[in-house]
Amino acid sequence: MLKAFKIVTFVLIITVSGLLIKQNSISNIYFIIAELFNSNARNLNYSASWRADNLFNQTGESASAVTMKSKVLLSEGVDKFLLKPTKRTVTLSPREILRKGDGIIFLETTNSLRPSSLVLCAIESAAHVYHNRPVVFFMKGLTDITTMEEESQIRNTFPTLATYKNVYIFPLRLEEIFEDTPLLPWYKKINVTMEPHWIHVLSDACRLALIWKHGGVYMDTDFISVSPIPDVNFVAAQSSTESSNGVFGFQLQHYFPWNSMENFVENYNGAVWGHQGPQLFTRVLERQCDLPTFRALEDLMCGNISFLNPQHFYPIPYPSWKQYYQVWEKLPNFNNSYSLHLWNYMNKENKTVVPGTNTLATHLYQQHCPYTYDELRKNQANHTRKSTPLRN
Repeated sequence: MLKAFKIVTFVLIITVSGLLIKQNSISNIYFIIAELFNSNARNLNYSASWRADNLFNQTGESASAVTMKSKVLLSEGVDKFLLKPTKRTVTLSPREILRKGDGIIFLETTNSLRPSSLVLCAIESAAHVYHNRPVVFFMKGLTDITTMEEESQIRNTFPTLATYKNVYIFPLRLEEIFEDTPLLPWYKKINVTMEPHWIHVLSDACRLALIWKHGGVYMDTDFISVSPIPDVNFVAAQSSTESSNGVFGFQLQHYFPWNSMENFVENYNGAVWGHQGPQLFTRVLERQCDLPTFRALEDLMCGNISFLNPQHFYPIPYPSWKQYYQVWEKLPNFNNSYSLHLWNYMNKENKTVVPGTNTLATHLYQQHCPYTYDELRKNQANHTRKSTPLRN
């Protein structure tokens, strides 16, 4: 009897010890995976853009390094708690969207959150022509946008753009844009109250930094895109002797935007209209090349930079800008153009597209930004209904 009691007691001790060891092993598994999770979280570079998926993917990879014996001890509850993806917010940044260096970039350097129909048409036409490339609109008046959901919400406030999934809208964070460029010290010390053309000078600076950092194409918001620009590194000529800076494109960290930023600061004169913009590009080009006169529709080369013929962007020169708002007997086809500049700065009379008229600009809206045109037409119809007196 005593012998049987000792045997039963021994078996119980062994069983309890085994359970304690197993429980302790499972606790160790929790601890190991939790430490792996925390370690990866600490090692991630949060200053760079990343998606939330990265953290969970790295956790799964780290967990796979646990020994086979430990894997066997992982219960279904542990797997569900630590490894099963849960609903989470996906972060979003311009660096992520523009990472391929082929984006189309627009700017709004005022605090306005109500883009004109021309601005919306410019963005819509670019989204259509460059349908497989990101089109990014930076707005100074926006607050922070850090998630896909927030970006989608702000884009949906502009119904003419919401249809295009390649359109993104972000805040224009000035110090972040100028960081690590020659423009940051200039920006920090400039007295904006003494700058007569500050909005335009600020835009001139931002476009240089953005294209140098991200690559791609910059366009002013009064360009209507009609066909893809085939060149990668280019500036657009307004004449044989004068460059523009309203549209240009370069590869990531190309020397031309960097040299232009250095010249921007070294020869700064914000009091002279165009000195920091078209005249800046002309100065930098002339240091590198002698630019001959254009012949017909040919383009010129300056090193690896294409100096594109004025017909590609300025088929109607600025002295004749009103022709866009006039009725033509025969509409031009613009077969040699990539984008059309409507010279908004010259438009002191605030001429706009009026649905139902037969102006050249109206036809351009109908063809190249139909959603914007339809919205104008709806607004016109609503205004007409509201202003029509009731009949007795």
